[in-house]
Amino acid sequence: MMFEERIAKILQIVNERNTASVAALAAEIGTSESTIRRDIIELDKRGQLKRVHGGAARISNPVITNEYDVQTKSEIHSDLKLKIAKYAATAIHSDDFVYIDAGTTTLTMIPYINAPGAVFVTNGFSHAKALTQRGYTVYITGGRLKLTTEAIVGDAAVRSIDKYNFTKCFMGTNGIDEKQGFTTPDIDEALIKEAAMRHSYLSYVLADSSKFRKVSSVTFSKIGAACIITDNIPDDSYKKLTVIKAVD
Repeated sequence: MMFEERIAKILQIVNERNTASVAALAAEIGTSESTIRRDIIELDKRGQLKRVHGGAARISNPVITNEYDVQTKSEIHSDLKLKIAKYAATAIHSDDFVYIDAGTTTLTMIPYINAPGAVFVTNGFSHAKALTQRGYTVYITGGRLKLTTEAIVGDAAVRSIDKYNFTKCFMGTNGIDEKQGFTTPDIDEALIKEAAMRHSYLSYVLADSSKFRKVSSVTFSKIGAACIITDNIPDDSYKKLTVIKAVD
């Protein structure tokens, strides 16, 4: 297991259980206790967990670990999502090969895409259906369907994404933090987001302003790796890290 994948799993376990011993983490992740100790030291330095005798504990100000279902998320800040989605749709052109991440804001943009000839890849079950109904060529990743977010996840999904080279990708996020970057509660979804951004020439993250200064369990990218499309920029310090478009 790669370093970033391993520490994401450590964070997921510790945040779910409040504490975890080195021995338990090593057994569950399938690596040595010495490796886990080094990872805990690094995560403690980053401020993502607290190093304690024999293991690790979640920090006193815990990260967001819960994930709402699609119906609930679609009703949260729906007016802001619509503004963001409409603007994001204008960034897609007829010669683009696009990855669209599963998520309610990315789903909202599909009716506003006007790019005949564009080709799409998605891990969103509803996204694939909506794009196909609009007449676009759509490829869907392999993998396991996660019902709560209607996202296709797992090793097969990551492997299929690794074959592609996208001109653009459009992602959702649960949190945006200057230090921790873009985050999500689920390690499987984080790995897919990370892979898609790695294989994209341009990456866009669609997020309303409530997502700023929030941290979820797993980082899938640093802020500088993507342009942010939002409704409002709460702090000018974020402008120093990447390109941000605040839609009217």
